[in-house]
Amino acid sequence: MGVKNLWDILESCKKTLPLHHLQNKRVCIDLSCWMVQLQNASKPHSHSHSHSHSSFKDNKLYLSGFFHRLRALLALNCTLILVADGSIPAIKFSSYRRRLGLGSEVAQDERNLKTVLPLRRNKGSEFSCMIKEAKALGAALGIPCLDGIEEAEAQCALLNSEYLCDGCFTSDSDIFLFGGRTVYRDIHLGDGGYVICYEMVDIESKLGFGRNSLIALALILGSDYSQGVHGLGREAACQTVKSIGDATVLQQIASEGFAFARKSKGSKKQEVLARDANKENILVQKRNNNAANVHDQQEGDMFLEVINAYLKPECHSPDSESVHRVLAHYPFQRTKLQEICAQYFGWTAEKTDEYILPKIAERDLRRFANLRSSSSKLGLQVPLLEIPVTCPVSAIVKPRKIQGRECFEVSWKNVDSLKSSIVPADLIESACPEMIAVFEEKKAQERKCNRKPKAKKSDNGAATREVERRLQNLLLDIELESNATPSTAIFCKPVGCSNELEVIDLLSPSPSIRSREVFDLEKTIGKRIEVVDLCESETEASPEHARKMREVRMFIASMKGD
Repeated sequence: MGVKNLWDILESCKKTLPLHHLQNKRVCIDLSCWMVQLQNASKPHSHSHSHSHSSFKDNKLYLSGFFHRLRALLALNCTLILVADGSIPAIKFSSYRRRLGLGSEVAQDERNLKTVLPLRRNKGSEFSCMIKEAKALGAALGIPCLDGIEEAEAQCALLNSEYLCDGCFTSDSDIFLFGGRTVYRDIHLGDGGYVICYEMVDIESKLGFGRNSLIALALILGSDYSQGVHGLGREAACQTVKSIGDATVLQQIASEGFAFARKSKGSKKQEVLARDANKENILVQKRNNNAANVHDQQEGDMFLEVINAYLKPECHSPDSESVHRVLAHYPFQRTKLQEICAQYFGWTAEKTDEYILPKIAERDLRRFANLRSSSSKLGLQVPLLEIPVTCPVSAIVKPRKIQGRECFEVSWKNVDSLKSSIVPADLIESACPEMIAVFEEKKAQERKCNRKPKAKKSDNGAATREVERRLQNLLLDIELESNATPSTAIFCKPVGCSNELEVIDLLSPSPSIRSREVFDLEKTIGKRIEVVDLCESETEASPEHARKMREVRMFIASMKGD
């Protein structure tokens, strides 16, 4: 329960933070609180079907929810510490009785807390078995558990106040009274995952309540350790505590009990009665006041015990062996996890791997990214291939977009049977930007190789015109020199046409206009020109004519070779 109405008082300090706010943090988890949350969330809504409750127990839905919370935090490279409750503090006996429905009466020998020993929890209860299952599952994931001496939230608060963890998961509001500084009340997974966070610095600045003031509120409103003061509500309690101040409120309560609160409520009435009363009434009132003072003193002693229970809880000290043990790193036990998931959830080994291996790989990549970031802050810009620790990513397969977020599908090396999975693009950017550069260069090369070659244009500009000019000059020379006895016919074939041939017979010279029509540059572009010798032998022609013909044939042969 914690402190009655305290979460409502702290409402203005509540913050909703994205889940990735927890990345790379060390976080303590109040195991009992989580299991209660998950158990309540997993219970069937209707109690009319007895088989539903049986199915709930058999399917271990609360444990499955616990597993998914852990895997989500592991992927963010959260270092997790489970903290379990130890013995029940003697000061908590009355509230513990109320929870069990045994009444709130306290035996006479229990009023003196110094003579009462803490009560060991029933390790054979159904809830204790749930805690045992959760601890085994956490151990298979490499998450240690610290068994508290008494209250788990007190142990979490101590680790947080000593900066041995960055925050604590619990729904017990009295963690602030034990000294907690950053508290995560709840966690939500799935799309847009987030956590509900409260920080003591906000409580102090926005509400003006320090740790002492919160303990005073617990004494007035009631908590696991006290029943509170009758007649003082939430608003009156807050005003009373603020009027005294955080520095002195506990000393005043310890010395006077709540006489100051009662005086403030009825002081004017008491003054009127005292002024009008006769001497006998005054003597009676004195005797009543003496009795009230005795009661207030007893009340003050009781309050002092509650104050000490919050300020000096029974916990493992920060330098104890138990704390050092849970601060160490523990390996992920794949085979053990497969056995547990098969036993509790009926999963195959492949299904368990499918759930957890991508998260373990992402965690390892975040650790590698932290290593590079730390090196960079120290001024060491070490190339990827020269880093002593091997990057877990083998290569980038392709870009992906998951729920609007830019990601990459990557292949892994040295990760048990995991070929590929999807990770955020910003994580690759921080861990191994060289991989992105290699991937983009490879894609550019592939695009270049897959590009279709463009067809060459038939008219090659100046080169084509020069060829046609030279050919025209040679043919005109031949025609002019052999105008009487031409020995050559010219066949003009349009490119791409196999049947249509235009024949120019040089044996009977054509008018000059015909030559111009045939050899005009604009008319001959795009045509292939062949020259056929009509003489039976080259001796019938003049030497100069033969020379010209050889030049034509050689030129045409060179053109065909090109």
